[in-house]
Order: sequence, then C-alpha cells, then structure tokens
Amino acid sequence: MAGTIKEIAEKAGVSRGTVDRALNNRGRVNPEVAERIFEIAREMNYQPKRKKKVYNQGKKIRIGVITQLAKSSFVKTIHAGIDKAEQELEEFGVEIIRKQIDGVSEDAQLEALEELSQEQIDGLAIMPVQSERIREKLNDMTEQNDLPIITFNSDIVGTNRVCYVGLDNKRSGMTAAGLMGMLTRGTGKVLVITGFFTNSVNNLRVDGFIQELKMSYPEIELLGVQSSFDEMSEVEKIVENTIEIAPDLAGIFVVSGGQAGVCKAMQNLNMETRPYVIGYDVTPTNIKALKEGTYDFLIDQEKNFQDKYNWGDSEEIWDDTEQLPEELDESDEVKEQLNGERQYE
Repeated sequence: MAGTIKEIAEKAGVSRGTVDRALNNRGRVNPEVAERIFEIAREMNYQPKRKKKVYNQGKKIRIGVITQLAKSSFVKTIHAGIDKAEQELEEFGVEIIRKQIDGVSEDAQLEALEELSQEQIDGLAIMPVQSERIREKLNDMTEQNDLPIITFNSDIVGTNRVCYVGLDNKRSGMTAAGLMGMLTRGTGKVLVITGFFTNSVNNLRVDGFIQELKMSYPEIELLGVQSSFDEMSEVEKIVENTIEIAPDLAGIFVVSGGQAGVCKAMQNLNMETRPYVIGYDVTPTNIKALKEGTYDFLIDQEKNFQDKYNWGDSEEIWDDTEQLPEELDESDEVKEQLNGERQYE
C-alpha cells in the first residue's frame, strides 16, 4: 500500500507542509531534509495524485495583475510567486497579464487599469494606490463588467473588491511601537522612515506606530517621519543626517523599501552604540542584517501563507522544522512582549 504525505511527515519528523513543498519542488526546504523526505517517499512507494486536466474549449482565463514599487526586493518576491503560480495554472487555461509600475503613481495605475480593460480580463489582482480616481475606476470595472477584483499588500476602502490579502498594516505599526517601547524602555528619541507618502501601506504603518507611541509610551520623542522614496541611498542619508543632529537617537522604524541603507549608514558611522532598528519583510538581505546585529526586529506576514510561492530562489533556505540560530532566538522577555502583542491583535 502506497504511503501518504501524513505518513511520510511522521516518519521524517517534519510537517505535512514541508513534505508537500519538498515533493512538489516549491522551495523553502533544507536540501538535507528534502533528500530524506524523497528517500522515505521512495521506501513507502508514495504515488502523487494525478491532476485532472481541465478542458475549456480553448478559452483562456485572463487575469490582470498590477503591482507597484516593482523594483523593490519585497515586490520582486511577489513577482517570483506570480511566475510560479502562472506555471501551475497554465494547464487550467489561465493567462496572467502583468502591469508592473516602478513607483507609486496614480496616473500610471489608471493607465494600467485602462489597458487591462481593453484586454477583456476575467479577473484582477491589484496593489492599489489610495485615491478617489482609482476607487471610482475599480468600482466602474466591477459594476459594468461584473469583474471580480482582489487587492493585495495594500487595500482601498469604499470599493466592491471581493477581498484583501495581506498584512493588517496599522496593527503591525502598533506592534512595532510596542517592540520599540520595550527595547528603549519607553524613553529616548525615535525616527520613522517611510517610502512614499502616497502609499497607503506606509501611511497605515506609520499611523499605527504613532498612535501606539502616544498611548503607551508618551515619553518617547518622535523626531519626525521622513520619506526615502524607497531608495537605499536616501535611507542612508536620512539616518546619517539624523544621527549627526541627534547622536543619542534611540530607535529607527523603517516601514518600506531601501532598508539596506540603514546597514550602510551604520557601517559609515561606526558607532559604539547604535540605535535599535525595526523593519519589515524577512528577505535574505534583512535576515543577514538581523543575524549581524544591525536590525533588532523584522515584521513579516504569516510564513506558511507565503511558503507556497515565495522564496524559491532565496540564497538562504529556512525550514520550519529547524531551530532559529541562537542570535535569532527569542528571549523570555521578548516572548512575553510578543505574546502580549499577539493577544492585542
């Protein structure tokens, strides 16, 4: 009798999700663990279920996808996930039409929406710019064409979209404030670096951070919110200029792209005692900064939700059965704080 994924997972001592990723070459599995899984699968005569072919008389299902900040490291992982999803959906007759916008531009997004309307798409996934014109355009597309629309990474209120997939950005900002308060013991000067002021994701994170600081840590002094336009060089310059003016800077909260600029600034300044740093997204670059001690916390979306399509090309592979390195392990104090934040959320 052929073995099942559950049986293979039990024998290998890993989760069923890890077995599924290994057997389907979806990445994010330690090579040694993957080899052990394949060996056990062969021993148990595992037979994958055959996918049923879908025949739709040659009609393509055309899905439009619009992203912004297309050159940022985080959005590049989204594009990689879209590529993998398209490969898996190809046999079902799905075609993905991409519109990638480098910055955060209302006009560029409206143009992309108009182009996709002409393509007669069957569905739309979009990282929307928060604006009245975008809101009106999306509602027109849903009402006139009965088009299903989902938003991801950023949301837009007042639309008929089906659902939003992504982080609760305001609460993540509040969580960051809680962590910053713990690190600084509720005192000192803090700097916030955002990307584009027109980016609703950034604004929600900043709003949540400031709201929680005012409510729970009134003695922390916010030096300001500065825009980096998601450029590493701008982040580097902002950090260096701020520390020149306020050498006693206690913390930095980076809500968007260009986060590597913090590392560059710290190298240039060669400080004996650096500010605490909190950022977003567990990318290979950020993991490196965390391990090297430049960053103190990274806020990320639910890992298991990302595993299927993201990180296949990452330089460093993390398996969910492995322990974090000692320098990434949580102290009892941190665990207690995080538990409090999770309950709060």
